[in-house]
Amino acid sequence: MWKSAEMVLAAAAFAGILATGPALADPTLKSGKTQSAESGAANIPAPAASARAIALGRPALPEEIAAWNIDVRADGEGLPEGKGSVKDGEELFLQNCATCHGEFGEGAGRWPVLAGGRGSLKSERPEKTIGSFWPYASTAFDYVHRAMPFGSNLTLTADQTYAIVAYLLNLNDLVPENYVLSKENFPKVDLPNEANFFDDDRETAEKAFWKKNPCMKDCSGEVHVTARAQILNVTPDGDAPKGSLE
Repeated sequence: MWKSAEMVLAAAAFAGILATGPALADPTLKSGKTQSAESGAANIPAPAASARAIALGRPALPEEIAAWNIDVRADGEGLPEGKGSVKDGEELFLQNCATCHGEFGEGAGRWPVLAGGRGSLKSERPEKTIGSFWPYASTAFDYVHRAMPFGSNLTLTADQTYAIVAYLLNLNDLVPENYVLSKENFPKVDLPNEANFFDDDRETAEKAFWKKNPCMKDCSGEVHVTARAQILNVTPDGDAPKGSLE
């Protein structure tokens, strides 16, 4: 994930534009005023000529920008002040997360598994957990802070989020039981699979395969089922029909 202050500002400003704003300038008025939507009185200063095409909304307030600007980068940029221990995180996890993810991150029902799976990525049934697959601890913090608990997102404080992430790291044997996660030591936490992630280089690595005139009909030839979905049993019986994009 990357951070762009300009994009955050634009999004917040756009939200403000849609939420409030004076009425559009009345071109029939020559006094440099706009007509009030409620009273009809020409008592609102006309917008500058450069803004007259929009003439809506107001600049986003700092607190409105801050509400949008909550993403966290891999290097720790965007982390809030705070800290949380593995011990506190365990209690918070049991209260807020275990219903779906299990007491030890093993997953309940079909909800995501968060712990274990180390060394399973090359197996027939890989487990993509924080400790086995995710590249950065910031991914866990950002997601917990932004989207969890399910149905009550953004209700956790910064300290509570640090604590839950510390517990998740401990479940994956990445930090000891007495660990206290904070903004200061967060960038020092390395996840095992980080080296297997790389920047999207398709413009160079795959450009030789790009075609100016792509195939649009009967491109795949005969299609045959070579493997079946596990557990869910959703793969249809029989061979699929010949492929076509029409």
